[in-house]
Amino acid sequence: MRTWFITGASRGFGALIAAKALEAGDAVIATARKPEDVIARLGEHPNLLAARLDVTRESEAHEAVAEGIKRFGRIDVLLNNAGYGILGAVEETSAQEVERIYATNVFGLLNVTRAVLPHMRRQRSGHVINISSLGGYQSYYGWGVYGSTKFAVEGISEALHQELAPLGIQVTVVEPGFFRTDFLDDQSLVKTALELPDYDETVGAMRRFAEGANHAQPGDPSKLAGAILALVDAPNPPQRLPLGSDAVQRIADKHRQVEGEVAQWQALSMSTDFDA
Repeated sequence: MRTWFITGASRGFGALIAAKALEAGDAVIATARKPEDVIARLGEHPNLLAARLDVTRESEAHEAVAEGIKRFGRIDVLLNNAGYGILGAVEETSAQEVERIYATNVFGLLNVTRAVLPHMRRQRSGHVINISSLGGYQSYYGWGVYGSTKFAVEGISEALHQELAPLGIQVTVVEPGFFRTDFLDDQSLVKTALELPDYDETVGAMRRFAEGANHAQPGDPSKLAGAILALVDAPNPPQRLPLGSDAVQRIADKHRQVEGEVAQWQALSMSTDFDA
């Protein structure tokens, strides 16, 4: 029996993965700002501990981890899932809006990771899974600030992968495309207070697209939850795992574009070294 520590477990991917883990016979420390929401979603279960956690409060991360260790004795899988999106042009996004999303998506992930890793290091085992986004691999108009938080998650995950491998701890960053969750609802997606007319053809079009695409996305959330369990079962898990055909296609398109630019500008790029 593995023990999972899942953030943002009261709804969305977090709740679905928690349910799958419980079905598989694992123990789950399911955290949310309101633990009662976890129980309302998942029900009472002998292998479930619903713990209070606002990831922006580092003290709460340590308290939730300590509560989980006391109950189950160990943490085998950390799923950093808590986060939200913001839709708006980079210029439209205020300093306060930027600070707020970074507090959850980046600093919150770091708070929880720092709280869990001492226990995994002591065990010399564990698997850290950080939920990024397709937007963490390629940014797009309207999603610049949100994407930047996920680019940060990608960079943190790459370094963690290198730092923790010698200690027997695995790290995977997961990059979902568009899945049919509540991500485009008001409870998961914030729209910038400022909307500038000059961005109507780009960011305005993205706002209209998001409204029409809500609950019509191509990805199946229950299949994503199953994929995460398959990832944890894998003897040699990848450093990166894109999920969804749209994510795979967008990543391939970016690779082609980057490779083309590198080839086109290679002579100038190489010319900047000191002469031998």
